[in-house]
Amino acid sequence: MAGGFQNIPKIPELRKRIVVSFLLLAVYRIGVHVPTPGIDGRALAAFFEQHNQGMLGMMDMFSGGALQNMSVFALGIMPYISASIILQLLTVVVPYLEKLKKEGEAGRKKITQYTRYGTVVLSIIQGFGIAVGLEKMTGPAGSQIVLSPGWGFRLMTVITLTAGTAFLMWLGEQITERGIGNGISLIIFAGIVDRLPSAAFNTIRLMQTGEMGPIAILFILALMVMVVACVIFMERCQRRIPVQYPKRVIGRKMYGGQSTHLPLKVNTAGVIPAIFASSILMFPLTIVQFMPQEMKDAYPFIDRILQSLGPGHFLYNIMYVALIIFFCYFYTAVTFNPIDVADNMKKQGGYIPGIRPGKKTAEYIDWVLSRITFVGALYISAVCVLPTVLIYQFNIPFYFGGTALLIVVGVALDLVGQIESHMLARHYDGFLDKGKKIGGRGRR
Repeated sequence: MAGGFQNIPKIPELRKRIVVSFLLLAVYRIGVHVPTPGIDGRALAAFFEQHNQGMLGMMDMFSGGALQNMSVFALGIMPYISASIILQLLTVVVPYLEKLKKEGEAGRKKITQYTRYGTVVLSIIQGFGIAVGLEKMTGPAGSQIVLSPGWGFRLMTVITLTAGTAFLMWLGEQITERGIGNGISLIIFAGIVDRLPSAAFNTIRLMQTGEMGPIAILFILALMVMVVACVIFMERCQRRIPVQYPKRVIGRKMYGGQSTHLPLKVNTAGVIPAIFASSILMFPLTIVQFMPQEMKDAYPFIDRILQSLGPGHFLYNIMYVALIIFFCYFYTAVTFNPIDVADNMKKQGGYIPGIRPGKKTAEYIDWVLSRITFVGALYISAVCVLPTVLIYQFNIPFYFGGTALLIVVGVALDLVGQIESHMLARHYDGFLDKGKKIGGRGRR
């Protein structure tokens, strides 16, 4: 791996792309600290100290702390991700979008354009909701968070937040085009990783004050290494179905006849099921938190529901795991169609040994995918439940695991893969042993 890092400066294009990515991400991190006009920063910070849980905490995590600062990037890139997911789901039920999806590059550009429009619409709706919500919020001492409530503040907030999200969307596309890695994913990655230094300093402070002993720190570090290694293994894990293509004679040349495989990832759905499940569970909790105290006193069962569905409780974990498993199957069914795969394989003359082409092949692929999806769902559930167990059962002073860990590891693997592909294309050693062997053969 050290040799792989040493080879990066030797490739001018790769070096330029990495520098561009760092500069654009630095612009994003600077913008996180640019406040929205008309907000009392101290009152807002005091409010978040008391209510930085539930959906607010999740939104603040994905925005890299911009929501807590109420900066111009407070909405983050989540409206773009939501619009992308909505478009993906609509391609299943809307024939026009399904046709665009199959048209190749031209169709992809059209869907991307619709995603941008959807991002702006969602940003306007969410920005207006945040503006109205801020007007009703008060600090601990009853101080108003909004300095001058009214339609002027609402319009200014909607325009500011929508412009901030549109700029982040453009920034992500520029990173993808001119930098290295997926720009949207890297923006989320940068926001999550930005919290690591504060968590490390907090842990060191607890060790210095004697609240945590050296043995506990070593145990936590060993657990973190083990969990990260498990996540890396599962994210790269796949079930390979063998596929055989017959020989074909075209003119005077013979084509085909090779054996290949159809890779099916164990975690086909990615991090989307965890985001959906946590959003559904946190939404009612967030609503209850903003209810007036008089209503809570009049209806005591609201507090009981809030306590039973709060993070760390048994019922919450059970519902969380059940929702993750459901959305793993649902999102996999939406994004992967075994019938289309079997039809394309049949058109190219390919077949799975021992399985008849066509319907039987689709049924076999679906049978295999259903079983590995269950394994992937259990894996995502374990990683997502881990933070609540560590915090509420072992009193770990920071958040480790969940969607944040899945995103960080997934983006890091994708980034390393893209850097390695650039190096191997120019016959330089990569980060992995396999990459070094390929690079060595390329030089010879």
